[in-house]
Amino acid sequence: MDGKMIEIPKKDTPRGEDGYKTFSIRIKEETVKALDGLAQRSNRSRNELINMLLEFGVENSVIEE
Repeated sequence: MDGKMIEIPKKDTPRGEDGYKTFSIRIKEETVKALDGLAQRSNRSRNELINMLLEFGVENSVIEE
């Protein structure tokens, strides 16, 4: 190296503003085990599966009146 630093371009969006929000929930241990099993069999992360399942649930929910 010639003493210069690598130039890193600034992101357009501030850190943490990627369209995702972090929050915590309480779920049953059996559900965690089931999610972990799905994650292992599908080669996906638990987080990715939870997002997929939540999106499906939201898109396919009907409120009874």
